[in-house]
Amino acid sequence: MTASAKQDWMAEAGCKLAECRHDDPFSILGPHPLKKGFALRIWMPDASKVSLLLNGKETSLTNNNHPWIFETRLEKDPAHNYKLKVKRGGIEHQQHDPWAFRDEWMGEIDNHLFAEGNHHHIWKKMGAHPINSRGVEGVMFCIWAPNARSISLIGDFNSWDGRHHPMQKRNGGTWELFIPGLSESFLYKYEIRTQQGHCYQKADPYGFEHEVRPATSSKIRKLNQYKWNDKNWIKKRDNQNPIEQPISVYEMHLGSWMHAAIDDPFIEADGISRDPVPAADMKPGARFLTYKELADKLIPYVKERGFTHIELMPISEHPFDGSWGYQVTGWYAPTSRYGTPDEFKFFIDRCHQEGIGLILDWVPGHFPKDRHGLAFFDGSHLYEHSDPRIGEHKEWGTLIFNYSRNEVRNFLVANLVYWFEEFHIDGIRVDAVASMLYRDYLRPDGEWIPNEEGGRENTEAVKFLQQANHVLFHHFPGALSIAEESTTWPGVTQPTDSGGLGFNLKWNMGWMHDMLDYFEFDPWFRQFHQNNITFSIWYNYTENFMLALSHDEVVHGKSNLLHKMPGDDWQKYANTRALLAYMWTHPGKKTIFMGMEFGQRSEWNVWGDLEWNLLQYQPHKGIQLLVDDLNSLYKSEPALWRDDFDQYGFQWIDCTDNRHSIISFMRREGKDGRWLIVIGNFTPQSHSDYRIGVPNNGFFEEVLNTNASKYGGSNLGNMGGRFAEQQSSHGYEQSLNLCLPPLSILVLRHDPKKKPKSPEKLKNM
Repeated sequence: MTASAKQDWMAEAGCKLAECRHDDPFSILGPHPLKKGFALRIWMPDASKVSLLLNGKETSLTNNNHPWIFETRLEKDPAHNYKLKVKRGGIEHQQHDPWAFRDEWMGEIDNHLFAEGNHHHIWKKMGAHPINSRGVEGVMFCIWAPNARSISLIGDFNSWDGRHHPMQKRNGGTWELFIPGLSESFLYKYEIRTQQGHCYQKADPYGFEHEVRPATSSKIRKLNQYKWNDKNWIKKRDNQNPIEQPISVYEMHLGSWMHAAIDDPFIEADGISRDPVPAADMKPGARFLTYKELADKLIPYVKERGFTHIELMPISEHPFDGSWGYQVTGWYAPTSRYGTPDEFKFFIDRCHQEGIGLILDWVPGHFPKDRHGLAFFDGSHLYEHSDPRIGEHKEWGTLIFNYSRNEVRNFLVANLVYWFEEFHIDGIRVDAVASMLYRDYLRPDGEWIPNEEGGRENTEAVKFLQQANHVLFHHFPGALSIAEESTTWPGVTQPTDSGGLGFNLKWNMGWMHDMLDYFEFDPWFRQFHQNNITFSIWYNYTENFMLALSHDEVVHGKSNLLHKMPGDDWQKYANTRALLAYMWTHPGKKTIFMGMEFGQRSEWNVWGDLEWNLLQYQPHKGIQLLVDDLNSLYKSEPALWRDDFDQYGFQWIDCTDNRHSIISFMRREGKDGRWLIVIGNFTPQSHSDYRIGVPNNGFFEEVLNTNASKYGGSNLGNMGGRFAEQQSSHGYEQSLNLCLPPLSILVLRHDPKKKPKSPEKLKNM
């Protein structure tokens, strides 16, 4: 190359670098072999002087071919063993040269697995990783953006100026750059220039921490620093089938369970005091509790109530409090509203130490259009479909993932593995599964595209869900994977190898709506709607169901659970207690939303906290005590959970007494296990002489009565239990003559060892 040609080449390269249009900076910058020796070129925008520090010598570099490209010739390859002395704006500093570190970060196998959609640990390559490269500390950045013209790193380390750190494009459409000297807590974004010349500033899709809204930058954060103390918990979890265990879930939103005063002192888990974070529309003077404070307050509360799991509404980083977390922008980062990733790990660790599992709401069905997020990420529809008829939820204002693209599925499947592996969560509840399964979901005719066979099923989403669950259970056999699926799609909880979606539990939305409709009726009208409380048993064994009374049922004018009930306050409390007890004795795992456990009166408000002041009143305290006792009874009686999904575990005694709105049934555990009798009276009319058939002689202890005075009832009941009498009823030779309190549930346990003291005693029981 002639001197003139070299000058032109350098000038053109310098212009492309200065205009952030260069996709191959390694082709010109750093050490390059010549016929004799090596050329060293340094890119340093706005620098007035650059010197080379090598082997104890300082050599000034020249910039004859471009004012920001400084160069010299060397006899030997300096590799990465040099530093630079830079003078810019009158300030002098020393640094390593980013373009001396040329090793590819994403290897051939990584690229192959990612392109195939099977790199289950892709977050260990993508994103920002503090590492030691050839003895030099710094941060390796890697991002997938195959259609970008160029990408630069911007952050508080380079005054948010995209000219300073152009990234290198690699095979497979990934971009890499190692920046020496960076460490944790620096802020950064990717400045992406499209083929059309447009410029976007994007947060890192694989970022491990992000700023608190309304700021949108990613933050460099190390993984694997936290020292876990839950080895025994994890081992036990992954060596048992979770659906053969009692599962009672407390669903909640971390930001509105309880608040603290803005001036309350607090110390985070690492001992460092930080500025508290207020919510955007929170009452004046209030702030969020931190992960550490939640560990101290929430975990003991949930443990006292007897729940086995906490389910958190989405805590992945999201820009708008009012979305409740369901419009995610930071898929690999717990929200910074409550603290750092390690502080969230501390919270989960404490849950496990107290015997409580942790379930996260996971939202792979859609994502928001925020400019710093995934939408139109590299100037193309990279993560979403280009056609809004299959790529947009107009009612929600969100975009739909393109599940047919391997790298997009990889992004989501690896994200699932990430939360289990890095944060030790125990389960997920997948939100809005129905919106994923059907192409015409919430779309009128003409605004959706049929699948390749002309149907409405989204076959790409089906394959994605099957892949996600298959991978999840391969890595974490004791995990919970719960589908919020509101239709009759078959095989939601069937294994993927038999064509099912592979979840191990499904929310029973039909039961929830039937029960709430039933309990909202005036009790006199319930006799005409007996099917509402019995129909669920007819389909109970088609899936592995979880019964749920969720957050969606206590917002947007629907009233909270207590105020859905008809009648005066006494009836509202009694109805609430009866519904909760029926839920706990009905087959299926359990989930209720925060506030229901003590009869919150007002609807859930994401900006407020729960009405804790109500617990000073006995009826609310009574509902809370009932939930405590229901969880205690539930966990201690295997008949209430072990055979949830086996027809032997449930048997009607009488489901046809609609005239009195009464039902009775048995819960059984195996052929030799204990069993329970459950009777529900759903009118305000008590019955002092109500007979039900039972399969055995002996004593039946009344182990739960929702009308007990300690729960706020009138204390009408059966004085601790009844002996069976030799009088046939409901197809059995013996029966119980019971007193049924109004609006109540009774649970009786057979005790074959207890004998009546005398015939007179039996007669008067």
